[in-house]
Amino acid sequence: MTYIVTDNCIKCKYMDCVEVCPVDCFYEGENMLVIHPDECIDCGVCEPECPAEAILPDTEPGQEAWLELNTKFADVWPNITEKREPPADAAKFDGETGKLEKYFSEAPGEGD
Repeated sequence: MTYIVTDNCIKCKYMDCVEVCPVDCFYEGENMLVIHPDECIDCGVCEPECPAEAILPDTEPGQEAWLELNTKFADVWPNITEKREPPADAAKFDGETGKLEKYFSEAPGEGD
């Protein structure tokens, strides 16, 4: 099992999770974060820290596509270990459905 970041992170990108990760396995895209599943030690400390509730175990039903997305982009996006301010309009997008199709960007974020 590993933890993964799912669609509610898109355009919310709260970064509370990165500060508590003991192995620094978060990677930053332009408008979301991902977890590198090969680096995650399954400790679970990030899950309750996410205000958007976008972090889930990959064992939950229907998460296969999110595991693939996390794996793919963790290999190309920069590592992030320090919390920054979320986007100013993050609350507006929190809970919106269909964010992958509407807003997802493959562009990398700034990283540390």
